[in-house]
Amino acid sequence: MRMIDPILQELAQEGATTRKFLEQVPGDKLSWKPHEKSLSLGQLSRHIATIPCFVAEMVKQERFEFPESLEFQSAETAEELAATLEEGLKKAREILGQFDDQALMVTWKLMKGGKEIMALPKIVVIRSVMLNHWYHHRGQLGVYLRLLGAKVPSSYGPSADENPM
Repeated sequence: MRMIDPILQELAQEGATTRKFLEQVPGDKLSWKPHEKSLSLGQLSRHIATIPCFVAEMVKQERFEFPESLEFQSAETAEELAATLEEGLKKAREILGQFDDQALMVTWKLMKGGKEIMALPKIVVIRSVMLNHWYHHRGQLGVYLRLLGAKVPSSYGPSADENPM
């Protein structure tokens, strides 16, 4: 088994869970924010839908230059989120599936203004910058959904709204 294979399995499983969360996003609340410093629901949801593909594209390279300013685009409609996620997951699987074990151990660098911020093997970047980052924001989305009175899906066990056990 290649090192990437368990990650691809996890990506598929967590993609299904993420899809359930995005399906609960109320389309009439995309501009809502829990706090003035927070992303809007539309921005957070779109970010979640695009993380796997964005990070997979990043690790194809040896380094990534972080932009001077970061702007999060908002979803235009709640309906676009599932399609964006599916398209991104497909592309991420294609990209990640091409990595052999040796390529996954190559050091990848995050740069900002020419300064090195992070240097890690690509497999670690996939685990932390893609997957852990994805789960972090999905957890945020769960809080947004609860505050808006929407249903919060089950992730790894029952939620107050869904019990798959």
